[in-house]
Amino acid sequence: MFQTKRFLNVALIIVIACITTIFVAHATGQKLIENTTVNDVKTTLFMDANKARSAAENAHADILAPKNYGEAMKLYKEAESDLQKGKKLEDIQSKLSESCVLFQTATDATKLADVTFPNSMKARLDAQFTMADRFSEKLWTEAEKKFSEAARELEDGDVNDAREKADEAEKLYRQAELDAIKANYLDSTRELLGQADKFDVKDYAPKTLQQAQQLVNQAEKELNENRYDTDVARSLAQHANYQARHAFYLAKTIKQMKDKDQTWEDLMLASEKPLQQIAEKAELTPSFDTGFGKTTEEIVAYIDTYQKSVVGLSQNLNWYQQKTELQDARIAEMENQFGSQAKEKSALAQQIANQAKTREQFANVEKSFTSKEARVLREGDDVIIRLVGLNFPSAEATIEQQSFGLLTKVRDAINAFPQCTVSVLGYTDSFGSDEKNLQLSKQRADAVKQYIMANSKIVASQIEAIGYGETKPIASNETVAGRAANRRVDVVIHPWMMKDVL
Repeated sequence: MFQTKRFLNVALIIVIACITTIFVAHATGQKLIENTTVNDVKTTLFMDANKARSAAENAHADILAPKNYGEAMKLYKEAESDLQKGKKLEDIQSKLSESCVLFQTATDATKLADVTFPNSMKARLDAQFTMADRFSEKLWTEAEKKFSEAARELEDGDVNDAREKADEAEKLYRQAELDAIKANYLDSTRELLGQADKFDVKDYAPKTLQQAQQLVNQAEKELNENRYDTDVARSLAQHANYQARHAFYLAKTIKQMKDKDQTWEDLMLASEKPLQQIAEKAELTPSFDTGFGKTTEEIVAYIDTYQKSVVGLSQNLNWYQQKTELQDARIAEMENQFGSQAKEKSALAQQIANQAKTREQFANVEKSFTSKEARVLREGDDVIIRLVGLNFPSAEATIEQQSFGLLTKVRDAINAFPQCTVSVLGYTDSFGSDEKNLQLSKQRADAVKQYIMANSKIVASQIEAIGYGETKPIASNETVAGRAANRRVDVVIHPWMMKDVL
């Protein structure tokens, strides 16, 4: 504890020293004093610009808002160059301030792109996933050009032209994806199947080999019949490729066992070893006297516990990082006020108090849900309630009575944040038509919105419902569990903060 306090004290002194140096240089309009390194100054000077840049890049602004992002990066790099050349601090700060505004503008523009180009964005992701840039380079390049044009049109406010170009890009991405699926998965799978007789695969792994062939046939059928909805075809083609390789592995392993006169007992004992190694790493005692079930369940429970722990630690780290940034800014503010009467309670001090209160509210909300009902996450100041326990009938948006209790808890969570605004976000997995998935996600988000409004005092101006369809997966759509995770509704609470009105 003593060492931690000493470390924090030293860090505090360094921060104050950096801020004081920058303040002096700014006040005199001179070059930075020689005993402060460029890197030390850059860390503090570029802090806001780096945050704005990171937010823009996380929102893919380089793709969705290339015009504003490009102008922001140009100013950012000019500021870096000016700092290295020792130019005046006030000129550098001016460029950084302007870049911050442009980064934020770009970030805001991505939100409009999300709802304007959902299908073309999904098509782009699908094409990327199949490595279309490698297997269908010409079509990919044409699609990228069209999509960039669409994004620029949207930044300029021409929504109709933007949508038209985005639709053209979507068709190009889909064709590129088809070509990539055929080249990357089906062609290589057919080649493997053609070699099966040479390696006696049919003799040693006939069932797996047959499954691979069936999957190839199904994938080809899907590609021919549903060429604009490639998710199922892509999944089948990938699985066919996997099963073909799996068949070769099984055949090789079984042949080796026979050559060594190994028995079924040898096989069973060998299959226990991987689970045994994993269990031992988790400090569990494996037992296989009743099969694999017990040890498997213990390992899964162990992983679940540590995944939750990692999420909690990550959220705590974000809290502390934000707290540190606010306190650093407060130090700078107090330095600037030195020699004059400081405000009794500054805006920064209020932000710090608000943050502490929001964290307490977040903890209370998190405790109110079980792991089977919801996952409570935090992103910036926002509280995200991921409703894992909310289930809809297949292809419908009707809230069933069994979900009323869960949504009552959501209402109570919202009430814990007075004057907040709320976003209800709907998502689907990738199977099915893009248009139908988008419509279904909107309908489900709106159903939750209407339920919340009907059972609370929140008004229409405080809550919005947005459907994203299949465009923002959080897990792989290639597995049953992944698709189940992607079919979700998130309720995002945006707390009212003092900084919003400054």
